[in-house]
Amino acid sequence: MTRTRFAPSPTGYLHIGGLRTCLYNVLLARQSNGTFLLRVEDTDRERYVPGAVEALLTTLSRVGLAPDEGPVLVDGLVKQNGDCGPYIQSERLPIYTEYARQLVDRGHAYFCFCSSERLDSLRRQQEIAKLQTKYDRRCLTLTHEEIKTRLSANEPRVVRLKMPEGETSFDDVIRGRITISNNEIDDQVLMKSDGFPTYHLAVVVDDHLMNITHVIRGEEWITSTPKHITLYKLFGWEAPLFAHLPLILNPDKSKLSKRQGDVAVEDFLDKGYLPEALVNFVALLGFNPKADQEIYTMEELIALFDLTKINKSGAVLDTVKLDWMNGQYILKKTPEQLVECVYPFIARVGKTIEDDLLLRMCTIEQPRLTRLTDIVDLIDGYLAVPTYDPQLIIWKKADADDAKINLLAVKTLIENFDANVWSDIALIESTIKRYISDSGLQNGNVLWPTRVALSGRSASPSPFELIWALGKKESVKRIEFALSALS
Repeated sequence: MTRTRFAPSPTGYLHIGGLRTCLYNVLLARQSNGTFLLRVEDTDRERYVPGAVEALLTTLSRVGLAPDEGPVLVDGLVKQNGDCGPYIQSERLPIYTEYARQLVDRGHAYFCFCSSERLDSLRRQQEIAKLQTKYDRRCLTLTHEEIKTRLSANEPRVVRLKMPEGETSFDDVIRGRITISNNEIDDQVLMKSDGFPTYHLAVVVDDHLMNITHVIRGEEWITSTPKHITLYKLFGWEAPLFAHLPLILNPDKSKLSKRQGDVAVEDFLDKGYLPEALVNFVALLGFNPKADQEIYTMEELIALFDLTKINKSGAVLDTVKLDWMNGQYILKKTPEQLVECVYPFIARVGKTIEDDLLLRMCTIEQPRLTRLTDIVDLIDGYLAVPTYDPQLIIWKKADADDAKINLLAVKTLIENFDANVWSDIALIESTIKRYISDSGLQNGNVLWPTRVALSGRSASPSPFELIWALGKKESVKRIEFALSALS
């Protein structure tokens, strides 16, 4: 059975690149009815951020990527589901200690007592000499008695991997055969002096014990993979398949980073992007199963996902495309669903609007929304008569008198609409257009001043939609305001 995992460190919010990694792991697992698990890699205690695990679980739930196994939030508390736990690495320290001991006992790893000062000095000397910066294996030559004495004295130490000679090769699902000389690889620290493992030992041990079949992660881990392959061989374990994803880039082709804008999934959601739109967009960063399709359901992505078709080169995060895609997803919502989506953004800025007016507003503004937050900027125009330059009311070559005559006529029409007309935008439109035709008038002379009077904008929904949304009383009030402005 296919078993994939997403294993972030709780050092802050979920990066958009992390979302893509998580999504691809989910797609691969779902495609074969396998299992997707979440593991929290919190062994770097200096970078640990309290509350980051809860934030991560909340975000994964919001975007519909909750794991089959691993930590979950239950009533605000972190619980764990599954038979391969604990799924939080800081709760697995005895496991790592035991496997590190096995490596030392077999001669595949060794204790290193070098101080940080000596290591810093060594690194500086190597840099000055333009040599590769790596450990010089000074502690590898310690005798058994020296090691025993220093351990008995409880001297600070780490455990280092004794990297074998030769080279390491592996087949990357995305990139093909990769071979790296072991001479280029340092004797990696496996266990730190604080008793916590490094990423390299913990990830291998956990992926093996949790029966992971595919490791999908960022390309920055390619150079570390020989260390991991070596550990699998030394333990006598079968390594999983590796797939290293390309970087996500800024439009200037630089690596996507916080310094150049928002990169957290929460940032995008807070800006008004729908979770399903964001997932669709991220899925196509370096992968698109069809040249003539951009919008995919989750079911389609699962069915069409193919690791071998992921591009090797970096993928540019194009927010213009994301805006377009988000607008397409907004269009798929019913007005009632859209109200539910935009309401939290309205509440966040402390604005209030009647439910019926909000529903009508969402109905007519829906085609013009790019992000859910756009609705916030439009609300004031529905709550009060907008202020604008009276010259905006006048249609092209017409004049103020023409605008006033036509606004008065529309006001009279609205005041005398049959009750059934108010229920249907199409009936409002046909009634007004019939008046224009019967009067021998031009659409622009009547409809432009009406639309500006109702919206205060040069670009807005049609006057028929606005009349329907605002209702008789408010529509008449706004036309009267326009007439006063023209006078």
